[in-house]
Amino acid sequence: MKKLLSLVMFLALAGSALAEQAKVGSAGAQFLKIGVGPKYQAMGEASVATATDIYAAYWNPAGLVEVENWAVSFTSVNWLLDVDLNYVALARYFDDVGTFAVSATVLSMEDQEITTVMEQDGTGKTYSASSYAIGLSFARQLTYRFAFGATVKYVGEQIGEVDSRGYALDFGTLLYTGLRSLRIGMSISNMGPDLEFSGNALKVGYDDQSGQGSNMPVDAELSTNPYNLPLVFRVGLAYDIEFAPKSMVTVSTEFKHPNDNDQQASIGAEYGYDDRFFLRGGYKLNYEEETFALGGGLSAPVGDFTRILVDYSWQDFGRLESAQRFSIGFTF
Repeated sequence: MKKLLSLVMFLALAGSALAEQAKVGSAGAQFLKIGVGPKYQAMGEASVATATDIYAAYWNPAGLVEVENWAVSFTSVNWLLDVDLNYVALARYFDDVGTFAVSATVLSMEDQEITTVMEQDGTGKTYSASSYAIGLSFARQLTYRFAFGATVKYVGEQIGEVDSRGYALDFGTLLYTGLRSLRIGMSISNMGPDLEFSGNALKVGYDDQSGQGSNMPVDAELSTNPYNLPLVFRVGLAYDIEFAPKSMVTVSTEFKHPNDNDQQASIGAEYGYDDRFFLRGGYKLNYEEETFALGGGLSAPVGDFTRILVDYSWQDFGRLESAQRFSIGFTF
């Protein structure tokens, strides 16, 4: 147990130190901060200690140890300003090995019209923009009370004819304290080198004489400033309260330390009846626009060994109105 506590403390200190490396508002690849799984948005994203299904690949990879066999899920996010985010994941548990999962996140938007200073009504041409992350996760129950997980992600962003690509790592732990159902979750997300845009749109002809001499322009490429990934350290608690034979309430809290913002927190709760019907609510603290969220879910058998899981969430964004999420998944 001392070794486990030492590892947990190391991850906590490492996450806090890494999250101090960048200044507020300095990180890019912001799509990596858009959470997936309506269940967890509805609980205010107090998820690092409660994510024990296929969506743990995003929140805390250690939670994948709770996947019993196969699991697959798809989430669609109707994000702000007509931006869409889709997430799909597949997980499989292997006896005496652990749980593996693959996931893909894609942020996309409709083509935008290109304008210039001289043609402010449009040039007749359009450009596209998108971001994506493809992840491979692994989780293993190291002891009866302690689980560890990790995800390696290939990350990319594209705007018109320029793009940036790189990789990121996530680590997480889940500690079952032995105090009834109390558990502690910790995770560090998006550790990786800076990204930098490059591409055809940055290629130019360069003449060091500015057209005054006989030199022909040479091929050159404009350089761009690299940008940080949105590193996030999370720590949280979760506790189950059973107050009737078929009724259970799960309460959770989470403290988050991002490298591009102030420290934040969230609280959430889920009421489940017969492990089939669910109602959820949550609230975020110290966020600029996000506040409370609500949602619900259904888990029903569709065969001898298969269950379907449907979740929905609505989240208030203040002046930016609201965002809705929907997911459908299967365990088998």
